[in-house]
Amino acid sequence: MSGIIIAGTNSGVGKTTISMGLMAAFRKKGYEVYPYKVGPDYIDTGFHSFISKNPSYNLDAYLLGEEKVKYEYSKRKSDVDSIKIIEGVMGLYDGFGVIDTISSTAHVSKILNVPVILVIDGAAVATSAAAEVLGFEMFDQDVDIAGVIVNRVSGEAHYEMIKKAIEHYTNISCLGYLSKNNNISLNSRHLGLIPADEVETLSKKIDELANIISETIDLEEIAVIADSTKDEEVKTPDDLSDFIDKYKPYFSGKRIAVAKSKAFSFYYQSNIDILKELGIELVDVNPNIDSGLPKDIHAIYLGGGFPEVFAKELSENVEFRSDLKERLDRGLIGYAECGGLMYLTESITTIDGKKYAMSEFIKGHTVMQKRLQRFGYVNVKYDELEFPAHEFHHSKLIDIGEEKRVYKVEKIRDGKLLKEWICGINKKNTLATYDHVLFLSNLELIRKVFVK
Repeated sequence: MSGIIIAGTNSGVGKTTISMGLMAAFRKKGYEVYPYKVGPDYIDTGFHSFISKNPSYNLDAYLLGEEKVKYEYSKRKSDVDSIKIIEGVMGLYDGFGVIDTISSTAHVSKILNVPVILVIDGAAVATSAAAEVLGFEMFDQDVDIAGVIVNRVSGEAHYEMIKKAIEHYTNISCLGYLSKNNNISLNSRHLGLIPADEVETLSKKIDELANIISETIDLEEIAVIADSTKDEEVKTPDDLSDFIDKYKPYFSGKRIAVAKSKAFSFYYQSNIDILKELGIELVDVNPNIDSGLPKDIHAIYLGGGFPEVFAKELSENVEFRSDLKERLDRGLIGYAECGGLMYLTESITTIDGKKYAMSEFIKGHTVMQKRLQRFGYVNVKYDELEFPAHEFHHSKLIDIGEEKRVYKVEKIRDGKLLKEWICGINKKNTLATYDHVLFLSNLELIRKVFVK
């Protein structure tokens, strides 16, 4: 098994397009492609899975720590020609802090000892591109930048000028380019790209991208670079082994409903894996169109997503939201993150002022805002538990009732507490929160939520 990281000089430079194109191109060549994403993003991982037909895992050093990043990366094995492709986050050295680069793409590359392919913007530049690449090469010489892909060039002649300069002034080879007129684009909304299951003609776009990548980027050389490092053997973390041994007898045979639809699609694959390893049968339900929940379930897991985009459809499905409220009121276990929390309130008011009824389980209303309300890593304290999490939302809650708040959320930078607030609404056997959590960061959260 071999791997590469696709990093960018900055956000928006084209690393997502190139990562997806490489995944598609290698799959066309007969490789088994295993995708990953640095950081907490859900939307890119959805595209990865669509292209590769394999789940995409998040490698987030802030949420997981170094040893569990290694575990998540190394646990996949293959007996066929295969390649692991990791899409980076933001710029190569952008991480949790400004002075250190914790949780950055560079940090993850060093944890895993995986070579980096740097994507740069070639628009309106020639020799100056070499200065940019040289800066990235010299900034941290423990990061193995093994090649450069130049995006948005005007054509092959322009690329050859940039290539000549980079290879003259640095020790890094150029591996190819994408033209700025390739007619491949994906639309965005406030949390990033529009999710894969909402994109029409996505298969056609991906196929076109794979063909373009194959023509102008040296896949054979990339395969050689990927083969330059091999996975190290990493055992299952002790806390995960112990937790599964302890709680599998309790969970074995139980069924948990998982909300899966265009409105709810933000789930960490790692969380899904752990629930399955506990012997739980996961049953997909669609709040947009299903008439209700299955009768014989232990709990419901409502992930994040875009309920505001599908608010009319969710609101019109009175049967499902009424059944959900009744079941939660009777004590069904519920766990809801971000979009799931929004759906559990009385209503969602969209950015254009339209108000739609939701499940009405939590007293209070969700109102969409033009400005981002929370963004970034946080630290959560929940009774005796403490764990890292991530928030990213444009909505706020108003007129919340007497429901108990059980999370103390802290925003910390360089050891200094910048801000704190309360979240984590607890009602009956339901916990609903804006915070997205990787269960591997604190497995006891599974116990607190699902063991009743």
